[in-house]
Amino acid sequence: MSNRYCVIMAGGIGSRFWPVSRPEKPKQFLNFFGTGVSLLQMTYERFARFFPEKNIFISTNIAYRELVMKQIPGIDASQILCEPRRKNTAPCIAYAVYRIMAMDSDAVIVVSPSDHLILKEDVFRDVLDKGLAFAEKNDALLTLGLKPTRPETGYGYIQIDDYCENGINKVKTFTEKPNRELAEVFVESGEFFWNSGIFIWSGKSITEAMGRYLPDIISRMEAEKGKFATEAEQEFINEIFPTFPNISIDFGLMEKASNVYVLCADLGWADVGSWDSLYEIAPKDHNGNVTQRRSLIYESSDNIVSVPTEKLAVIDGLDGYIIADSKNVLMICRRGDENRIRQIVNDVKDRFDGEYL
Repeated sequence: MSNRYCVIMAGGIGSRFWPVSRPEKPKQFLNFFGTGVSLLQMTYERFARFFPEKNIFISTNIAYRELVMKQIPGIDASQILCEPRRKNTAPCIAYAVYRIMAMDSDAVIVVSPSDHLILKEDVFRDVLDKGLAFAEKNDALLTLGLKPTRPETGYGYIQIDDYCENGINKVKTFTEKPNRELAEVFVESGEFFWNSGIFIWSGKSITEAMGRYLPDIISRMEAEKGKFATEAEQEFINEIFPTFPNISIDFGLMEKASNVYVLCADLGWADVGSWDSLYEIAPKDHNGNVTQRRSLIYESSDNIVSVPTEKLAVIDGLDGYIIADSKNVLMICRRGDENRIRQIVNDVKDRFDGEYL
């Protein structure tokens, strides 16, 4: 239907994939599966099967505008929403919603990250149809839920309520990125689902909820919404974006709102957000190693190896490590602790003043 829109969020720097993901070309623009297609291109092609291409918008940092145009050559420049600063997902989504609402006040919108892998695309299409139909008829903030397979600390968790309508449940609690101990409790209870980070809502429902829970972001946009979808838009966004709080849509809104619903489905889904998540979904050898063609592995297991294609990687006696070589950095560290990668990146920034980032 013509009032259905999609927003792909592609503005992050992918620090959990350092040193392969760098600020000048972060993970969403990289080819991780040897197909010649980046994560962004995979995501765009997926939604282009469901939505008119003119109804697909890509939200990104202004520094990546040319990268987006290069990787999605058919996209119109007006469909690339350029943020002057990274302010997390709440300001990103607010900007996209106001742009779309300026064009279509009856819009129903799907918001998706650019770094997800979805293998069951036929199921995904049915889920989108059901979710969009629900959002068109109800004042609801809908998210797609997935059964957890491990106590992941990088995802939000959803506890469902008893109320159910056509497979869509009311959300009882919504918790963003719990610590390890709490994540283990959630998984063991069987009552919680991962939040996929894919949201569906009408423009009217999300702007009303943002007005209630995110007034610091919405008030200025609402006051000057006539500037959206005009030549004055980018200058206006450049002016107001630095004043916004750095806050996620999960923490700023979804944890607080009372009209949050979840549609749970098996989509063959994976968030390619970190080395560990890539390890989970990538093909492995008989010892559980994720390697590439030019590698020799001896007495080693459960490793993930990523080096430039022209290099030979020789690994002997390592179990459960990340071995990543990119440009001027070689990183060898244990798998299984995403916070460790964040700490390494922070230490590199502090000690070397960004030289290796």
